[in-house]
Amino acid sequence: MDISATFTLLFLLVASIAAVASADVFSDALLSLKSEFSDNYNALGDWFMPSNKNPSDEITACSWSGVSCNSNSTMVIGLDLSARGLAAELSGKQFAVFVDLVSLNFSHNLFSGKLPPSIFNLTNLKNLDISRNNFSGKFPSGVSGLKKLVVLDAFSNGFSGPLPAEVSQVESLKVVNFAGSYFSGPIPSEYGNFKSLEFIHLAGNLLGGEIPPELGKLQTLTHMEIGYNSYQRGIPWELGNMPQIQYLDIAGANLSGPIPKEISNLANLQSLFLFRNQLNGLIPSHFSKLVSLQSLDLSDNQLSGQIPESFSELKNLSLLSLFQNKLSGTVPHAIADLPMLDTLLLWNNFFSGLLPNSLGINSNLKLVDVSSNNFSGSIPPNLCANGMLSKLILFSNYFAGELPPFLSNCSSLVRIRFEYNSLSGPISLSFGSLSDISYVDLSSNKLTGGVPEDITRASKLEYLNVSNNPELGGKLPPKLWSLPLLSNFSASSCNISGSIPSFQSCKSLTVVELSANYLLGNMPETISDCHGLSIIDLSHNNISGEIPERLGHSTSLLLLNVSFNDISGSIPENSNFRLMDSSAFQGNPKLCGVPLQACRNSKEIQTELLWVLVLCAAVVVFIALAVSGVYYIQKERKKGQWKMISFAGFPNFTAYDVLKSFSSPEFMDTLQYPLVSSPICKVTLPTGITVSVKKIEWDPQRMEVMEELIIQMGNARHKNLTRLLGYCYNKDLVYLLYDYLPNGNVAEKILARQDWTSKYKIVLGIAKGLCYLHHDCYPAIPHGDLRPSNIVFAESMEPQLTEFGFRFLMQLNKGSFPVTTSKMQPGQYTSVNEELYMDIFNFGNIILEILTNGRTQNVSKSILNKPAEDLLEEICRENEVSRQDTLRKELSLMLEVALLCTRSRSSDRPSMKDVVNILSGSNS
Repeated sequence: MDISATFTLLFLLVASIAAVASADVFSDALLSLKSEFSDNYNALGDWFMPSNKNPSDEITACSWSGVSCNSNSTMVIGLDLSARGLAAELSGKQFAVFVDLVSLNFSHNLFSGKLPPSIFNLTNLKNLDISRNNFSGKFPSGVSGLKKLVVLDAFSNGFSGPLPAEVSQVESLKVVNFAGSYFSGPIPSEYGNFKSLEFIHLAGNLLGGEIPPELGKLQTLTHMEIGYNSYQRGIPWELGNMPQIQYLDIAGANLSGPIPKEISNLANLQSLFLFRNQLNGLIPSHFSKLVSLQSLDLSDNQLSGQIPESFSELKNLSLLSLFQNKLSGTVPHAIADLPMLDTLLLWNNFFSGLLPNSLGINSNLKLVDVSSNNFSGSIPPNLCANGMLSKLILFSNYFAGELPPFLSNCSSLVRIRFEYNSLSGPISLSFGSLSDISYVDLSSNKLTGGVPEDITRASKLEYLNVSNNPELGGKLPPKLWSLPLLSNFSASSCNISGSIPSFQSCKSLTVVELSANYLLGNMPETISDCHGLSIIDLSHNNISGEIPERLGHSTSLLLLNVSFNDISGSIPENSNFRLMDSSAFQGNPKLCGVPLQACRNSKEIQTELLWVLVLCAAVVVFIALAVSGVYYIQKERKKGQWKMISFAGFPNFTAYDVLKSFSSPEFMDTLQYPLVSSPICKVTLPTGITVSVKKIEWDPQRMEVMEELIIQMGNARHKNLTRLLGYCYNKDLVYLLYDYLPNGNVAEKILARQDWTSKYKIVLGIAKGLCYLHHDCYPAIPHGDLRPSNIVFAESMEPQLTEFGFRFLMQLNKGSFPVTTSKMQPGQYTSVNEELYMDIFNFGNIILEILTNGRTQNVSKSILNKPAEDLLEEICRENEVSRQDTLRKELSLMLEVALLCTRSRSSDRPSMKDVVNILSGSNS
């Protein structure tokens, strides 16, 4: 090869190396990263290489959105792709290029799959934010290699497995956020080794074990949130050793035991949240040392004793929340002297005595809730002294005397709840001055003087309840319904007289309750103009005339109760009324039509007589068959010791077949079945049928009446009832054979978050099963023990009620009811109607449990007294339903059903037929 050829080859080689060296590898890597993204909003539309790019050392990507470079655009140092709607499972192969990257922000996107471990090769990173994505799986190892990292934010993802202990080796870290995922296991004790940490957030995971006392070694920490997990035992006293802590939140964490007095050593603490735990004992009096404290929330625990007098030292305290504990005694007068106090929440305790008379003079109170206690005396007169009070909630106490004058001058008031007290005198509220008032509940007191005329000046009023004030009297204001936002008006049992005012401009009205008064005259025709009305209760009055025909065409009406009036004519022929229970119309002798008796004419009377004759013949035949059946059963019993009775759809096994299956160990497994109060076994019968068997030792003298109930239970057939297939018995024992359903029960499913369709299916199925027992069985069969664990799932996951009637069967066996006749009648039950009402109450409770994912397990007084809109907000948050979500209306309707079913007065609860009609319409 000659010299010229060699020179040419060398030149080309050098030129190619230079070309490679000058290539824009950063832009190419970012384009490769973009190719993995699903970018539905074209958020990275400016990420492209121009066709006329001039050779330069500058990086093209430096001009792209979200990309930051150094001053001469030769190095990528920041990448911010937050909140761009991007989705992908990242490969991580591009990260090797960005060795100089200082900040990486992928937050608020839809990235999923595992977090690529190569992200930890970016050793110059100071800020790593991957929050609010769907990354899942175990958090990868390698994070300890990011020696310069200051902020690590992985909030709200789907990570599982243990928290990464190695992160504590990064000495430069100031912020660690692993909240809102599915991390499990204990908090690593190594987390006490952080050298510079200022902020740690681990809340909302599945963490357990004990809180490591080593966390008390965090000398630089100012903010700690580790609640909404499920720890064991209590708060380590060592947490009182963190000198810089300002914010400490361990709420909803299953903590038990007393609050360590060492917490009072946290001199810089401004916010302490320990609510929703199982903490007990006294509130430490040493808390008076927390002079920087602004917010103290110890609510929803089991704390006892009194509020310490030493709280007078907490001059910066603005929030004092102690509700739902076991606290007692009087409220210290020192509480009224706290200058910054604006929120006082003491409800659902055992406080007594008087509220401090000076409460409100020295501070700008905004919210006071001391409901469900034993307070007495008059309402303090200065609660709105500084004109800031917006919510005053005092219900379920023993407050007496007249309404305080300050109420009329407190223009900031939005909500007043004084129900269930002993307040007397007139409703002396100047509604014209209460420009923002929206909610007023004065029910169950001793008020007089009627509903004030000037109520029509409360332009923002949405809810007014004055029910159960027997001496209220007066007449309804003629322009009552003109209030533009009024949705709920309740004035039952108030001795109100006169006629019902004409309905005008009532577009917001949804509930009108005027039962048990002395109202007379006709139902106004204009009530049909209220297109949003869902509940109308005019029962137990002296209303006459006919039901307005147009009212039957309302699409929103769920319940109409006009029982026990003097209404005449026919019930409008509309599907809404046909679906309602007859109890809503009874007590009106002149009223006829479906669902009452048909309105008669001569031809119908003849037809009815014919049907009566046919029915009588059928009854005679039925009685003859029943007598023959009973005779056959008694005859069979005498033939041998053991007998077997099968119901429809079950093979006619002999008693020998069943007993033989019992005796074989391979066919009998003892179950820990939570559905029953006595042992139950799984048994495989001949032909391979698997059944659940319950054993009852019965009294021979009570066999006959118990058999009648068993036969009634066995003949009850509905897709939402567990079938009783048959029973095998002798004079001492009876074995009940049920369908075996191994798919779990509602109690197990409640705790797992489910979609709305599944929840709706469960609730409607329970309602239909209960409706069948109450309305399609004669005599009606009260369930007697309705609860989530007594509702099981068929193979189709259709809910089925089990244990129905069993409680009464056991009561018959114990002799709770006299055996006076061979034919069991409803009268043998002690107040069967009350048992039916209790079923309805328990059904409402189950709805609340399902809607709150098991958080509301027993309907307490505090739940029932909570405003429906507040409950709805909580339930929407629990089910992640926003204000704009179309499901909100369905949730609201189901909540309304639950609240109707759990009304304190049993006769106010709807029938299960009404409930099924409402729920069936809600999903149509």
